[in-house]
Amino acid sequence: MPKQGDSMQKNQLAVQEALTWLGTPYHHQGRVKGVGTDCGMIILEVFHKLGMMPYVDPRPYPPDWHLHQMEQRYLYWVEQFFYKVDEPQPGDIVLYHFGKCISHAGIITEWPMMVHAYLKQGVILSDGTKGSLAQRIVGFYRIKGL
Repeated sequence: MPKQGDSMQKNQLAVQEALTWLGTPYHHQGRVKGVGTDCGMIILEVFHKLGMMPYVDPRPYPPDWHLHQMEQRYLYWVEQFFYKVDEPQPGDIVLYHFGKCISHAGIITEWPMMVHAYLKQGVILSDGTKGSLAQRIVGFYRIKGL
C-alpha cells in the first residue's frame, strides 16, 4: 500500500505532466504531445509516461461514436485503471456525459481547474464547472494503486 506522501507526489507528477501538453492541437485518436491528441488519449499518455498504467490503445473509434450508441466504451477503459472517488484531488480525472454516454474527461490540476483536449481548442486549462461542461459531470476517478 503506497504511503500518503507517495500518492500525493504521484498526483503532482500527473498534474505537472498534463500541464506540459497545454497548446497541443486537438486531433481525433492522436496521442503525441505538441502534435495532436484527444481527451482520452492524453489521459492514457500522461499516466503511461509516469509508469502508473501500461500502454493502452483503444483505437480505432469514430469521432462521433458517443452519439450513436449507449455502450459505455469510455467508462469501460477508465474503470480498468481508475476507481471512483467522492472528493477530487489534483491528478484525478473527471468524466463528462456527452451524447448518449460518457465521452469526455480531464485531468484535475486543482478542482475545478483541469487539463483536457477539447474539439477546436486543443489541450487547454479550464474550469470544469463552466460552460457546456457544467451540467455534464459524471464523477471523479483516481488511478488504481494511489
